[in-house]
Parts: sequence; structure tokens; C-alpha cells
Amino acid sequence: MNNTIEEVARLVAASAPLAVNSLNPDDRLAVARWDAFVDACPEATFFHKAGWQRIVGEVFGHRTLFLYAERSGVIEAVLPLAQVKSVLFGNTLVSLPFAVYGGVAANSAAAGEALELEAQAIARRLGVDHLELRNLRQRHPEWPLQDLYVRFRKELAPEVEANMLAIPRKQRAMVRKGIKNGLRSEIDGDCSRFFALYADNVHRHGTPALPRRYFEALQRVFGADCEALTVVDGAGRPLSGVLSFYFRDEVLPYYAGDEPSARDLAANDFKYWELMRRSCERGVKVFDYGRSKQGTGSYSFKKNWGFEPQPLFYEYCLYRRDSIPQNNPSNAKYRLLIETWRRLPIGLANWLGPFIVRNLG
Repeated sequence: MNNTIEEVARLVAASAPLAVNSLNPDDRLAVARWDAFVDACPEATFFHKAGWQRIVGEVFGHRTLFLYAERSGVIEAVLPLAQVKSVLFGNTLVSLPFAVYGGVAANSAAAGEALELEAQAIARRLGVDHLELRNLRQRHPEWPLQDLYVRFRKELAPEVEANMLAIPRKQRAMVRKGIKNGLRSEIDGDCSRFFALYADNVHRHGTPALPRRYFEALQRVFGADCEALTVVDGAGRPLSGVLSFYFRDEVLPYYAGDEPSARDLAANDFKYWELMRRSCERGVKVFDYGRSKQGTGSYSFKKNWGFEPQPLFYEYCLYRRDSIPQNNPSNAKYRLLIETWRRLPIGLANWLGPFIVRNLG
């Protein structure tokens, strides 16, 4: 009898209409429901967490629309969106700026489709140039696709030494060089040392740095799931740093920076090994090396660790443009700007950078 009642209840719930709503970041109950769904949904990533709404909105001033579809009070899909609007780079609706993954995370096809239709309606209403969904799998073969980026990830072995031996020989030698040089890693309570390394590093590469308050917000909002690791030499001098995200049983090293002498000491190589070692010891099962542009040094570096590239499906619905935008350093038209930025004093670059980079998410 009870089984029959439960089955009827499930059928009734399944036949109820879908409702599409927008998340209010000040509604603690709604935020908790959103994050509970994200934690359980196989399609969700760290970048689907509700905390990004407050960060993107408050730090960068972008309009956010975090949509969710629910049926009978149960969330079935989420889609975090933000409008990025600038004179230089156009007007876009994207899921999600400053994230390598995004798009719909859904437990049902109908709920996912409902959110995408709502996103397209919002895009038209806002008059954006295009809608961009940073999907892990292709959802719209009929939409233009950006194939510039790939991601790297693989499972960790449960034993630390097994992970060391899984690193290809030449790369493993670089890790051992860092160990021989007496390097060690430390977990920081704030982002001070990391930001100094990061800002100097991106300046040398000719790109604007994200503001320090952004990294402070990441640590404040995500707590222990956002961790700064710094590699130091025997004298305690910071050489290399990485800011990583933890999600379920995965670790994602996301932002990094190095001091110029780090290369000769193999501090960058040692840094990622230390993150891998520490992650293994805390029971993390997947090391997600994140996104890289094909044909870049970052791409080659991750392959040298034995990681294989996996495609990312950045899909575009175009409204007021005829082709996919190329707002990245690989675009030849930005070379002069990159060279000019490298020559700016670091203090001026750090002050001016946030005004530019906020529109490059």
C-alpha cells in the first residue's frame, strides 16, 4: 500500500509544471537549496555555486541572473548568468564570466531546456550581442562553437608515491629538482603572498591583474573550499603560489603566479606536485588542471604531466554579431596592447588593471 502511495506521489510530482525563478542572493534558504542541488547534481561544477552571484555582482558590478527551474518545490536545473557590458568588448550574457565551466546543470532535460529558453529570452530583452554558454558537453550543434580551449583532468591514485610515479619521467625529474633545492609548501591564511606573486606574473606576461579584493572575496565566500598555497625556499622567500578550488572530491588549481627565479629552482613544478600530494593525503580523487588554450605553453606543460586534453564546448547564440568574439591574448590585434602593458610600472598596472579586466571575464 505504501509503495503504491509513493508511486502515485512521484507521478503527480513529475506531471506538475516547471517554474523558472531567479535566485535572490540575500535569501539564505534559497541559496542553501541552490547549493544543495549543485553539490548533488552530476553536471554541476564549482562555478555553479551560488556564491559566484555575490562575487561577480559586488566585485565587478555586473548584472547577475542566476536562474533555476523547479517542480513541486524541488530544483531540477540551475543556470548562472551575468551580463558583461563594455565599450571595448561589447555586450554579452555569459555563463559564467571568470569561470572556465558554466552553462546548464540539470537533472532533467525538460528543466535544462526551460532555462536555456529563458536565457535566450533574457538575452533578447537585454539587447546583448550574444549569449555564451561554457558547457562541458555540446548541447546545441546548430550554434557556433569556440574550440580554442581544452581542459585537463585525471583521477589521483590513493597513494602519494603512486602519483609521483605516474608523472612522466622528465617532468618527474623537475619535481625532484624542486625537492632537492629544499623547497617547501605552506598553506596561507589569506591571499597576500599569493596576490603579490600573481600580480607580478601577469604583468610580466602583459595582461591586467584581477583586483586583490576579488581574491579576498573568493576566500571569504567559499571558505575552506578556496585555498592559497605558497612555495618558499629554505630562507622562507615566496617563489610560487596557487589559489585552488575544492569541489566534492576534486581539486582545481585556478590562479597561479611565480617569482622570476622560480623557473631555475623548479618551484612551479614543485608547486603543483605539492598540491597533488596534499590533495591525495586529504582524500581528493580528481586533479582538475583546468583550462588552457591549444598551442600555448600552459597546454604543453599540462601534457608533460601526463594529462590528456578534453574538449570544452563554448557555445554561442549570436544576436547582434556575425561571428564569435576573440577577446583573448591569442588575438593578433592585442599584441601592441600586451607589449605596452608590460612596460607599465607594476603599481600603475595593478591600479588600472581592474578597470579593464572586469570586462574580460
